[in-house]
Formats: sequence, structure tokens, C-alpha cells
Amino acid sequence: MKRLFSFAALLMAITSFAQQTPYWQQQVNYNIDVNLNDKAHTLKGFETIEYTNNSPDKLEYIWFHLWPNAYKNDSTAFAKQLFRESDGKKRWDAITDKGYIDSLNFKVNDIVAKTEADPKNIDIVKVLLPTPLAPGQKITITTPFFVKLSTYNSRSGHDGQSYMITQWYPKPAVYDRKGWHAFPYLDQGEFYSEFGTYKVNFTVPGSYVVGATGVLQTKAELDTYKKIGKENAATTTNNKKYTNTKESKTLSYIAENVHDFALFADKDFIIEYDTLQLASGKIIDAFAYHHPDGNKNWEKGASYVESAIRHYSNWLGEYPYPVAAAVEGPKNDMSGGMEYPMITLITSPEADEPQLDGVIAHEVGHNWFYGILASNEREHAWMDEGLNTYYQFRYEAELYKFNSVFGNSVPNEIKQKPVNEYQDILYYAAQTQIPMEEAIDIPAGDFKSKEEYGLITYLKTAVWLHLLEQQYGKEKVDKGMQTYFNDWKFKHPYPEDLKLSLEKAIGQDLTSFFAALKKKGNL
Repeated sequence: MKRLFSFAALLMAITSFAQQTPYWQQQVNYNIDVNLNDKAHTLKGFETIEYTNNSPDKLEYIWFHLWPNAYKNDSTAFAKQLFRESDGKKRWDAITDKGYIDSLNFKVNDIVAKTEADPKNIDIVKVLLPTPLAPGQKITITTPFFVKLSTYNSRSGHDGQSYMITQWYPKPAVYDRKGWHAFPYLDQGEFYSEFGTYKVNFTVPGSYVVGATGVLQTKAELDTYKKIGKENAATTTNNKKYTNTKESKTLSYIAENVHDFALFADKDFIIEYDTLQLASGKIIDAFAYHHPDGNKNWEKGASYVESAIRHYSNWLGEYPYPVAAAVEGPKNDMSGGMEYPMITLITSPEADEPQLDGVIAHEVGHNWFYGILASNEREHAWMDEGLNTYYQFRYEAELYKFNSVFGNSVPNEIKQKPVNEYQDILYYAAQTQIPMEEAIDIPAGDFKSKEEYGLITYLKTAVWLHLLEQQYGKEKVDKGMQTYFNDWKFKHPYPEDLKLSLEKAIGQDLTSFFAALKKKGNL
């Protein structure tokens, strides 16, 4: 009893201290006009950024990410990381159309700003502010930009005239309580960006179907997508295709409370559309965009998106955005998916129904772990990938008695077990039969290979959280994760913030439990 009282007093003191040091984060709002040239595979754009300094510090410069330059030559951090892998040279050589970004001319409040190149990385630049930006003040930053889209590889590019337009615009790095976080693009290692509102006008040849972050404001286009998509979702035969004879069109999007913006465009996309109603009564639009000659399980794509939104909303907290979408990516040798706010790209061409539903659930689930709870994915990849994998496993078990790690190797007698027992058996097998030597909480780029990165960041973290569930019960873990969601939605949490939220809900000191994140060897 004395020990419990002492911990409660300590927790109260920590909470009191946190209240004395107010949380802050920068606000970065974007207005972007961009035009796609589908013959040259290029983007020509102009960007206006409203940057608000909510920090207590005076800023003399702002780091910008220019990630299309990662594809420019074999000296970039991205290329060097690829070459570490056994298939890296093959993947690099497959990028026959190299990419880059140029034609930049940064101005701050209409005054030309000097820039300093990063000495090691051509996809990072320092923009020097003509006048220091004081706490509480805001500035307007503008620049034109030109992007040559590379052959699709890693996460971005084009496959013929199918476009995956991601990490494509000049983007300020995060400045938070731990300083600046400017880093090069990597394949093994994701992102960290500031929240804001995006207003994007995308000019594209008229025949393209476009899926994007945010809400499409072009009413005629949206109404057409919904009408076609509703008809397609109701049948598995004779899917209706989008047609438009205009030479070009401009589609306008608005996305609020997000930290990235992605665009996907293809002339052959089949649209699926439906709606779902959350417990609060809120209506969400669910879209899926897939290829006519692709995986036939995509005919249920919109329903998979709906199912994921419903489950994650019940487990963690209600989905806050008005739309969610999934896109079937091009066939390649990189099975899986990649998340962006409100939309995700899936590259799992041979997936059966449980596999496809599971990977869509994982990527849609990133709207919580990455989108809403915007942790630093490069430094603490487990906070989005691993926590999300725990919920993906839960989703797969409840709907299919399936697990994406063990696949079809699970014996039928185990599948007959109740869901909780089924989960316990599979987690025990993972913990005892799969070597997981590296520590969980290390920077993404420090893992020796993409296989080790996946094994530790995804699976070992899920095992770690399941051990917490076994010790304190699923109800308390759910309460803890819901507390984490409510404490940190639309913010930048660190591991210590997750720890405090879980401790508040569970009522126990989790210091030793979190220390395990830094330890090598099986948990």
C-alpha cells in the first residue's frame, strides 16, 4: 500500500511539473498549386507556407527537406542505404528515370532568403531567415519548385502513367522541444513532420482518377467519384470506369490537422465507395482505388477501409477525419503498404482476403499511429509501426483467426481456440521461436538490414505490448492506449509521454517495462 501511495505521489508530481512546462509545437500551413506533366513525368508548382513559431526560442533559420533529390544520384543517403541490401543494386538500377527537385527560390515575407546546402545530404537545405523569427510570430515563405518524378521505387515515382506522388514538395523539418529534426530520405526509416492545414490545387490531364489526402472540394468530380464508386461497390462484375474528355482539370483539396500530403493518379483506376457511421453518429466517406487487372479482392476494398476505421475507432478513439482511402499500387517486389494522412498505398498483389484486409487495416491504422499520434518515426519507429502491428494482429485474429507473420502455417487446432488463447499461443511462439536480438528503441537507420528492421520494429514491439496486456489485462491496456490517444492526438509524443499515459491508466510504475525497449535479446 505504501509503495502504491508513493508511486501515486510521484505520478502527481510529474504531472504537476509537466503542467508548469507547457507543451508547444509549430504550426505550418500550406497553399500549393501544382501541375502534372504526364509526358515528361514532372511536377511544376508554387508553394506558400505560413510558419508560426510557437516555441520559446528565436529562430534564425528553418531546415527544409527536399526529398525528391534522394533519387538524384548514387551518393544520396537513400542510395547508400539501398546498396547495403542484397537486392539494393538491382533496385537502384531499376530506377531508370532518376528524380530530383530544383527551380527553388525561397522568399520570406517577400524578401529573398539565402540558403545553405547541407554538407552531406542534397535532400536537406537550410533557409536563412532575413530577420529572426521571434516566439509567437509568423512568417510567409514562398518558393516555386520543379520535380522530376523518378521511376517508382521505395515510396514515390511513376510506373508509366501511374503516379505515386509522395514526399514531393519542399517541407520544413520539425522543430520541437528536443531541437531540429532534419534528416535525409531513407527507404528504411520514415518521417516526422509538422501539423497544419493543406490547401492543394492539382492540375492534371482530364482523364485521370485522383486519390489524395484531404477532402476533394471540386464538387462535380467528387459527385462523379461517389456515383461510380457506389455502383462498383454493389457489384463484382462489369465495373464502371471514369471517363472525362477534358484536356485538363484542376482538383482542389483541403486537409486539416495533418502533417503530410500525398497524391495518386491513374487513368485506369476503378473506384469503390461507401460510407460508415461511427458511434458518435459521424459519417465517414470510404474510398478504394484499384486496377481493373489487379487483385480481385480489391472489389471489397472500400469495405476493408470501413472495417479498419470502425475497429481502430472502438479500440483507441474516434477517427477524426471526414474521409479515408486505400490505393492499389503497382506490382513490384516490395509487398506491403505505405501510409499517408487519410490515404494509403498498398503493394500486395498476391494477397488473399485475410492478407489484403490485414495490410489495409495496418495502413489505415497508421492514421492513429503516425497520423494523429505523430511521433518521430525515424528515431522511434516502434511507436508507430510496432504499436500498430499489435492492433493489426488483434484485427486479423478477431476477423479471420489469421496472423500476417505466421500466415497459413498455423495448425487448425490452434485456430479453433478462443481468440485470446489463439493470440497468446502465437505471441508465445513468436517470443520463443523467432530470434529477435536487437533492441527495439534504436533509430530506424541503425538496423543492419530491412529484415532486422521489420522483425524488431514491428514484431518485437507487438510482443512487448502483448506482455503488458498479459500482466495487467486487455481492459487496462485499452484504457492506457485510449488515454495516450486523448493526451497526445495531433501532437508529437515521445516514449516518455506514452509511458506516462499508460501509467496514469494502469496505476503502476512501468519504468522497468519501458527499460526493456533498450535491451538486446528476446523479451
